[in-house]
Parts: sequence; structure tokens; C-alpha cells
Amino acid sequence: MICAVKVLHGRLLVFAAIALSALVLRLAVTSFTPVAARVRDEFGFSETIVGVFGMIPTAMFALFGLTAPILTRRLGLEWTAFVAMLAAGIGMLVRATVSATPALLVFSALALGGMGIGNVVVPPLVKKYFPDRLAAMSTVYIVGVQVGTIVPAFAAVPVADLAGWRVSIGMWALVAFAAALPWLVQLVRLRGENRTGGADAGRVADDAPAIERGRVWRSPVGIALALMFGGTSLTTYAMFTWIPDILTDAGRSPAYAGSMVGVFSAMGLVAAIAAPSACARMRNPYPIVIAASVCFLVAFAGLLFAPTTATILWIVLLGLGPSTFPMSLTLINLRTRTHVGSSELSGFAQGVGYTIASTGPLLFGVLHSVTDGWWASFGFLTAAVVVVLVSGAVACRNRMLEDTWLPRGRSHTTVEDGVRIS
Repeated sequence: MICAVKVLHGRLLVFAAIALSALVLRLAVTSFTPVAARVRDEFGFSETIVGVFGMIPTAMFALFGLTAPILTRRLGLEWTAFVAMLAAGIGMLVRATVSATPALLVFSALALGGMGIGNVVVPPLVKKYFPDRLAAMSTVYIVGVQVGTIVPAFAAVPVADLAGWRVSIGMWALVAFAAALPWLVQLVRLRGENRTGGADAGRVADDAPAIERGRVWRSPVGIALALMFGGTSLTTYAMFTWIPDILTDAGRSPAYAGSMVGVFSAMGLVAAIAAPSACARMRNPYPIVIAASVCFLVAFAGLLFAPTTATILWIVLLGLGPSTFPMSLTLINLRTRTHVGSSELSGFAQGVGYTIASTGPLLFGVLHSVTDGWWASFGFLTAAVVVVLVSGAVACRNRMLEDTWLPRGRSHTTVEDGVRIS
């Protein structure tokens, strides 16, 4: 008990900030989708605009995944997190008040851009402040992301029925503003410590000259983790989008098909709780990748050949398949030496990964429309799972990004916990 208190001493504020930030990272997506038809009816926009709203989340996550490391270099991790939460809150609040489709799109993009930055900046913040509790803190923030995904989806329609869709999508801005507050307090604390000459435990300036930044795309660790993240996310987003159509096409009712999406989401919470600690305990966690991929493939076969037989089993297995998603987020910290490396790897893996993921729902649907049945669509997802299997074998090896991201013949110098390492 005494050890636990010592571990958390001085870090409770950051713990709260990370936990609250994690809750924010999907709010703008899952609070909007269930009431999108009501918004469309009021604004009168076309099905094409509906498709644009569907593409914005992964597009913003990809764009800001690739650009967020630039912000962290200029502003530092804490300022970047504060700006991200503020942007998410302002975007969600203002979009709930607008009356024109372009404004709705712009402020949705602002909210999702803030969340995209948050996706990238949270893992290195965990690395920076909790290097001795990576598995536990990874579980905290990944579970937070899952809770922030599930709760708004279930609450959206009841709240809209009671108070209108504007309240339903706008009220979540309060969570983002609440998440921004502890980062602001932490920034004030750090400024005060800098003035008095104090030092934050484990704090290293993000622009420290001793840190030689490499190129993540030169590293097999970076490339493999980006492909593993991308293949998992592509499959997950495709299934989120198309589970209802697959099951209704097989003769199930829309209500039943919708409930299966809920089961699929709930299994993601199970994976979020179990995967980070399991990953951290294993020197090479590749068996988890194999098990998750088998779950995917068995579920694909079941939904393709026997969608109305043991449907719940196929959906449960399908929901366990994305265990490689929380695993990828955990590996961002387990395969880096410093929070600087973690920030670079987080931005690259998520930026590339979400770019890949954005093609999933579209290509799955296109393949279904141009072929007879779902076999080509599931063949496409099977190929994505093969990519996860191959890239996962490389990403899971016990080697660090910083040891692989510089050209041959160049020495690597970095800083970890204030100590120069060559």
C-alpha cells in the first residue's frame, strides 16, 4: 500500500487528466451516428453528405495522427493535450448549435481533429509520467476509450427523445472541457516548477538537444506496428458499418442486427481490459496476435456460411478479434525507450493506420455491390487479417524503435529520465 502511494505521489493529477482524456477520444463519433437521420431530416442534406460524415472520423484521425508529433515538438506533450481537449470540446459544443450543413461539417472536423491529436498524445504521456506502470495505465486509457465509445451510442437516442438531438450531441462537450482542466492545472504547476528551479519527476524537455530523432518509416518496428494497427482498424470499422446489413440480408430483424453491434462493441471492452496486461507480461506477445486473428477468421466463416446459426458466437468471436487494437497501443510504449520515441511512433502508427482503416467500410461495400453475396468482401477482410499476422510477427519482437530508426553507421543518443544514453 505504501509503495502504491509512493508510485502515484505527484502524479494523481496527470492520472485524472489521462483518464478523462481517454473518455473524450470517440465521443464525437458515437454520439452523432445514432441521431444522424434526425440531423439529416432537419438540415435536408443528401446521402452523399451522410457518407462524408462517415469518412470524417478516420480522415481526421489519420491527418492529425501524422501531424500531431509536429505539435508535440513545438508545444510539448501537456500543451498539446490541453489544445486537443479544448478543440474537441469547442467542436462538439458549436456543432450542436449551427443551422447550416457546412458549419456542421467544419465543427465536426474540429472536434474530431482534437480527438485525433488526443489519440496520438496520450500514449507518450503515459510513457512520460508512468514508465513504471505502463500496462496498468494502458489499460486505464484504453478502457476509457471503450467506455467513451459505448456510453454515448446507448445514450444518444434516449437523450434526443427527451431533449432533442442538439442536446444529445452537444452535452459531451462538457467531458472534453473537464478533461482540459487538469492539463491546464498541470501546465501551471510545471511553469511554477521551472521558475523555482524545481524538476518534475521524469520530465525531459521535448526539444532537448541531446535527443536525436530518427525516421520512424525507416524502422521495421514503426512500419510493422502501423500495418498491424491499420489492418486491425480497417477490419473493425468495416464490421461496425456492415454488421447490420449482413445480418438483415440473412433474414434477421433490424433490431436484432442492431443489438449485435452492441455485443460487438462490448467485447471490445473485454479486450481492452485483458490485452494490455497480457501484452506487457510476455517478452514476445505474438500468440495474442495469432489468437485474435483466428477469432476473426472463424467469425468471418460463420457470418459468411451460417449467419443465422450461432450468430451470437460469431459476433463474440468477431468482437475478440480487435484485441490487437489495444495491443498495438500498448506496444507503442513497450517498443520505445522514451516518451519522445513514443510520440513519434504513436503519430506514425496511428496516422498510417487510420489512413488504411478509412478504406475498409467503403471497399467492403463496393465489393459486395459488384459481386454476388458477401464472399469477396470477407475475402478482402481476410487479406487484412493476413497483414496483421505478418506485421504482428515483426512488431512483437523485443526490440526498440530508437535502436532501428537511424541509418546504418550512425550512433544513437537519447535521453531517458534526464540521463543521457549513448
